[in-house]
Amino acid sequence: MAKRSVRLFATTAVVALGVAACGGSSSGGGGGSSSTSSAPGVTADSVLIGSTQPLTGIAAPGYSEIAPASEAYFKYVNAHGGINGRKIIFKYLDDAYDPAKTGTLTKQLVLQDKVFAIFEGLGTPTHESVLNFLNQQKVPDLFVASGCLCWNDPTAHPQTFGWLPDYTREGKILGDYVKKNFPGKKIGIFAQGDDFGDNGIKGFEQEIPADQIASVQRYDPGNIKIAPQVTKLKKAGVEVLVSFTVPAFTALLKLTSLQLGFSPQLVVSSVGSDPATLAGLIENFAKEGGTTVKGEDLIQGIVTDGYLPSPADPNNSWIKLFMKVYNKYLAKKYPVFDGNIEYGLASAYTFTEALAAAGQNPTRESLVAAVEANKFAGPNLTPYAYSSDDHSGMTGVQMGVIDGLAIKLQGTPLVTDNGTGGITPYTTAESTAPASGVPSG
Repeated sequence: MAKRSVRLFATTAVVALGVAACGGSSSGGGGGSSSTSSAPGVTADSVLIGSTQPLTGIAAPGYSEIAPASEAYFKYVNAHGGINGRKIIFKYLDDAYDPAKTGTLTKQLVLQDKVFAIFEGLGTPTHESVLNFLNQQKVPDLFVASGCLCWNDPTAHPQTFGWLPDYTREGKILGDYVKKNFPGKKIGIFAQGDDFGDNGIKGFEQEIPADQIASVQRYDPGNIKIAPQVTKLKKAGVEVLVSFTVPAFTALLKLTSLQLGFSPQLVVSSVGSDPATLAGLIENFAKEGGTTVKGEDLIQGIVTDGYLPSPADPNNSWIKLFMKVYNKYLAKKYPVFDGNIEYGLASAYTFTEALAAAGQNPTRESLVAAVEANKFAGPNLTPYAYSSDDHSGMTGVQMGVIDGLAIKLQGTPLVTDNGTGGITPYTTAESTAPASGVPSG
C-alpha cells in the first residue's frame, strides 16, 4: 500500500510542494437545503458534509487514504438504509496541506456547497487557519484529524471537536514509557515546528527529568533537509530519540540517521508511525537517492502507540466490520488494509453515531449537543472526554512496538488528562461492533 501512496511523493515532488493541485474531491455534489430541511445541507433523503484533506503534498502518503476510507464507510451505511433514512454525502477537497488552500476550500464548502458540517478536516496548521471562520459561521466542526489542544476550547470555539487523543496526553504517556523503560538514557526530541510538535513536547517533558533531555530539534514541514538537526542530535549523544513527526519526516529521520551513522532507539508518535506507510516511504526516498533498501527491515522495534484495535487482529469485531467495508469498497485501489484506512473508517463510524443521536430532523445545534452528550460506543480503546466543557477526543493510548508491518500493542490502554494529572490503566472491556455495522440513534 505505502509504495502505491508514495508514487506521488518522490523527493522531487516534495521539493515542488507549491505546485500541488488544489482541486479534486470525492464523489458527492450539491446538497443545499430543501424546503423540508432542518438545516443547511440536509434534505429529506440526504446529508451533505465536507472536508479538506492532503490528497497531494507533504502529508499525502498514508493520510490521502483517510477520507476515501471514511467515504467507503458512508457508502456502507447508505447501502444499509442511511441514518434516519438519509444518505450521507461526503465531499472532500484537496488542500495539499497548505493552510491558504484550506481557507479557500473551506469557504467554498460552507458558503457555496452549504454543507451541514465539516468532518475530519486534516492537519494542525491547515485546520487552525479555518477554526475561527467555522465557529463564526456556526458550522459543526467535528472530529478534526489532528490531536492539537487547540480544538478543545468550548467557550471560544463551541462548534469544534477533536477525535484522536490530543498530543499532550499522548506525549505524557510516551514520556511515562520512556522514563520506565530507558532510565538514565540520553533523550532527544525531533518535532514538527508547530502546535503538533509543541503539544507533544509539552506532555512528554512533564514525565521526563529535564537533565535527561540532551537535545530538542524542530523541523519545518516544507523543508526536507533535516541533516543539520539530526547531526545535532547525534553530537548530543542521544540514545533514545522521540519523534513527533508526520510519516514523511519519520521516514526521512530514519534514513538521515542511517546516513550519519546514528542509531538511537526510536519512539514515534502515532501520527507518524503507520508501518506500511513508513516502509514504503523509506524505500522510495532511498531509491530517489540512488540506493535500495527494504523499508520493513528498517522500522522493526520502533516504539509507538495506538488508540484503535490493531488492523492485524482478525478476531476483533471492529476489524471484522472494517475489513468487510474495505473489501467491498477499497481493496481494489488500496491493496493493504493499514492504520490510515482504519482511522478513516473508525472516525466515520463516530460521525454516524453523532448523526443518529442528533435526531430524525437533525439541526446543527442538535448535532453538537449529541457529541457533547458523549454516548458513543465505537472502536476507540479509551473513552472520549466530550462534554459541554470539554471538546477533546479520546483520553489515552496503548503502547506498542512495530513488528513486521503491524503495531503489536502491549499492556493495557492508559488514560490521562491534558494537564498535570496522573496516568492510569483503562480496564473497561472494549465495545462490540453492532451486527449490522451501523449505529442506531
